[in-house]
Amino acid sequence: MGRVLNIHGVNDVRLDPVDAPRPGNSDVVVRVKACGVCGSDLTYIKIGGIHRKPGGVTPIGHEAAGEVITVGTDVKGVSVGQRVVINPMMTPSYIGSGGPEGAFTEELLVRDARVGDSLLPIPDDLPFELAALSEPLAVALHGVNRAQAKAGDKVVVFGCGPIGLGMVLWLVDRGVKDVVALDLAPERLERAKALGAKAVINPGKENVRARLLELHGSARVFSREAVGTDAYIDAAGAPSILSDVISMAKYQSRLVVTAAYMKPVQIDLGAMLTTEMTITTAVGYPSEMPDVIAALPRLRDKVRSLISHRFPFDKIIDAIGVAGTPSSAKVMVQFGGEGPGA
Repeated sequence: MGRVLNIHGVNDVRLDPVDAPRPGNSDVVVRVKACGVCGSDLTYIKIGGIHRKPGGVTPIGHEAAGEVITVGTDVKGVSVGQRVVINPMMTPSYIGSGGPEGAFTEELLVRDARVGDSLLPIPDDLPFELAALSEPLAVALHGVNRAQAKAGDKVVVFGCGPIGLGMVLWLVDRGVKDVVALDLAPERLERAKALGAKAVINPGKENVRARLLELHGSARVFSREAVGTDAYIDAAGAPSILSDVISMAKYQSRLVVTAAYMKPVQIDLGAMLTTEMTITTAVGYPSEMPDVIAALPRLRDKVRSLISHRFPFDKIIDAIGVAGTPSSAKVMVQFGGEGPGA
């Protein structure tokens, strides 16, 4: 008998007993070693679950790394003992987002497992807790890719939670030296600076437009003074961000929205018309996770700095609580048997 973290209702999340997985011929079972708490987990808890039937539950957790303990007879290219990261977007049940499986459990069933797709091998010397960051780092990398950010650009990142911090990391790694990060939490701003942000702004204390004019210079859009920023990435989801960016954007600048907005946002299309700016979105990581895993050994020290708190699985309810506080970055849940080099 194992345990799994289930949502039973609005703000009602419990660690429940669960039977051991029963894999079919095309499935594997992974002994989870580390799993990060995601902002979407917190959102699912707040709204009472996703795709949850009346009286049912939503199992959550999707940022998982672990060790294969059972392999179905039809699964090729993987063996018992293989160290892997799970790509939940490539699993048929979309693990942790409304299907029957969630990764906050000791033994996780991965249906229709495919190596290089839903299962991604990791190096033997890569700690599981760092491997478990592959999923959020892939989200961050996809946002940076959608922004078409390149060396020499001036880029602004709104929000320094785990995704925003990951964006700062990737931007700096690809040679973008002029990164400005915004957040209301001083602790998160300090993390952004440590990752290489050239400057940070607390919008609760500073005039964002005036500060960006100082940092990125100015440009002209007809008779209007604009900010010289090339690309903006919204990892915060504050309702005012879109209108603020449109009002200060220069000609053909770019805005990528990666934050989840729960309500419609009004924008000024007239102001957009004169700038020919682009607004687009980024969700998930269609192709980025293998690139992240390949880069992790090289970036392990920077990546490790994203983890602000570690909790054992027994204390997962406490972990969920901490993950909702402004002082946290990535909260990592660890399962038995993983150590610094595990």
